[in-house]
Amino acid sequence: MADKAKPVKKPSPVKNGYLILYNAVSAVLWSVVLSRVVGTNLASSPQQAYPVVGEFCKWTQTLAGMEVLHSLLGVVRAPLFTTFMQVFSRYAIVWGVTGLFPELALGRSSGDGYSSLAYSTMLGAWATTEIIRYSYFALSLSSGGKPPYALHWLRYHAFFILYPVGISSEAYLIWRAVEPAKAAVSPLYSTVLFGYVALVYPPSAYILYTHMMAQRRKVMKAAKTSDKKAQ
Repeated sequence: MADKAKPVKKPSPVKNGYLILYNAVSAVLWSVVLSRVVGTNLASSPQQAYPVVGEFCKWTQTLAGMEVLHSLLGVVRAPLFTTFMQVFSRYAIVWGVTGLFPELALGRSSGDGYSSLAYSTMLGAWATTEIIRYSYFALSLSSGGKPPYALHWLRYHAFFILYPVGISSEAYLIWRAVEPAKAAVSPLYSTVLFGYVALVYPPSAYILYTHMMAQRRKVMKAAKTSDKKAQ
């Protein structure tokens, strides 16, 4: 006697509704970050970006810590290790670098014109990435897994440019924080920052980038298979 097919477990309406709300709110918050960064740079200069958006961005990024809990509790199927790495690297910037040394983003004292520009390019890359990602998830969940094609394309192609821009901007800011950290915090913290940017950042960036490449290959392969079956 043939085995009976197991019924497909339907997603919880409560969980689905929560994830739609979480992703939609996050997309809106990052849209605010992007609009403030772009608007400030066009109307004034990169040096003015931190006073306008720095605190707002810090708390918007802090909210993303929920994603580690989502993965840990099984609310989503995202891998815990890579999720933690992504969130921690952002926390290190907004709390441990620009949060402690705002002069870097302001282009003053230990900062320079490049560090203030790096702050703006970093936020621009972060915000654009997150608007695409959160919008993709929100619309995918609310449409039964069928987000707009343009959003799907951006989700798996935009990171080719956005990730290198973001990671190089982050690395420059951390590097510039090494020297002021000696006096402002401690020599030990300065050493930690140096070790982080010189020894931890390169392999971490490689792991995250190859993870995104693997995701893209998986999705593109599934899309091609689906197209062939439809023909």
